[in-house]
Amino acid sequence: MRDTHPKFSHITVSLHWIIALGMIALIAFGLYIEDLPRGPEKSQLIGLHKSFGILIFLLAVLRIGWRLVNRFPRPLGSMPAWQESLAKLTHWVLILGTVLMPISGMLMSIGGGHPVGVFGFELIAGSDREIEAMSQAGHTLHGLGGKLLILFIVLHIAGAIKHSVPDKDGTTQRMLGKSVERV
Repeated sequence: MRDTHPKFSHITVSLHWIIALGMIALIAFGLYIEDLPRGPEKSQLIGLHKSFGILIFLLAVLRIGWRLVNRFPRPLGSMPAWQESLAKLTHWVLILGTVLMPISGMLMSIGGGHPVGVFGFELIAGSDREIEAMSQAGHTLHGLGGKLLILFIVLHIAGAIKHSVPDKDGTTQRMLGKSVERV
């Protein structure tokens, strides 16, 4: 059930794809919500955004623990040092982003006096007292973090295409849960 060099476990593959698709969807959804006028519809959609954000956060923490147990995978093919460095940076930014985006969202909510919950189940109660600095810090981090994640998601997809098309080194097959002969 653990990862091997030629094949990732179903847990690794599932966590990667659920979190990746979830983060992309939440970023797109967040950009949509941001432009809506204030009102009950926007509040409802923000509640959904928060709920799914917390679920992704929990899966991301699980994924980080799983990655620590299994260690980071070695590349299947060789690449120039600058590409390897960029790949490591990209992976770290994406992993940290899956944790920091929900945390910054929680800071926004708590600082604004709003509850933090999952589908109506309150995890952290709202307050009559707003903490402007916390709310503003969360808002800034969430906004910048989302834009930074878009950049690194695009870099990650470009890297996957590079591994699939010109390199054909098996990296993408491994991320799909298939065993790679060439190691």
